[in-house]
Parts: sequence; C-alpha cells; structure tokens
Amino acid sequence: MKLEVVVLPVTDVDRAKAFYQSLGWRQDADFTIHEGYRVVQFTPPESEASIIFGEGVTTAAPGSIQGLQLTVYDIEEARDALVAAGVAVSELFHDETGIFHQAGTKGRLPGPHPERADYSSFASFEDPDGNGWIIQEIKKRLPGR
Repeated sequence: MKLEVVVLPVTDVDRAKAFYQSLGWRQDADFTIHEGYRVVQFTPPESEASIIFGEGVTTAAPGSIQGLQLTVYDIEEARDALVAAGVAVSELFHDETGIFHQAGTKGRLPGPHPERADYSSFASFEDPDGNGWIIQEIKKRLPGR
C-alpha cells in the first residue's frame, strides 16, 4: 500500500485552486460532477501523492488538516521559492529535541539544525483556509527508505 491522496477541507474551491497553482503544483483534475460535487486534484513536483479538495468531498472543517509534510533537498531554496510565489512562510527552524517538529510552534528554535542534520530543519506555511504544511530538509535518507 502507498499513500495516494490527502483530502483537504476548503471554503472556497477557486481560491484554493489559485493558491496551489501559484506553488507550481501540477493540476491533475477539476471535475464538476454535479451541483455541490466538484473534485480538484493537485500533485506537488516529484511527488507520487496528491491532494484533493472541492465541494462535497469531505465533511472536515476547513483548515483542520495540520502537519502535511513536504520533503525537499534544500530547505532554503524551497523557502525562497515559496516566498517568491507570495506565500507567507515561517522562518527556518529546528526542534529543541533535534528529532522531529512538535505540534504547533512548541519547541521551535530559530534557524536550520546547527549541523544541518537530515530530517531536522523545517519551515511551515498554511493554505488560505489554514491547512498547515511543514517543509522538511532531507539530503540523505535513512537506510531502507
């Protein structure tokens, strides 16, 4: 099994569509099946998993999805690209534990991990509804990944 799609709850489908287009993500679908049922799908560059949002695709509250994770090779380059696209992105941070990031902003220390350890440097942003994304830098994956 592999993760294929994450469904995002949004209030305004066209606003969400414009946001994800501005990130340079590939639009895979925009189908209006009938009134009240519309499916929009985007895939981040180099990803096998996609996101879907629209009308009638979830009962979750808009903005309730948190901790969606994107991995990048160079976090500074990825952050700069998001800022250039007009996205409000946090400053780079690492967690006080040196391992992963904690929920919300708890334990965040400024700047990338001091040793630039893989899996340890982050930035965050939200879509227009408040669905939360984390960017994580990984240059060399752990064995078996």
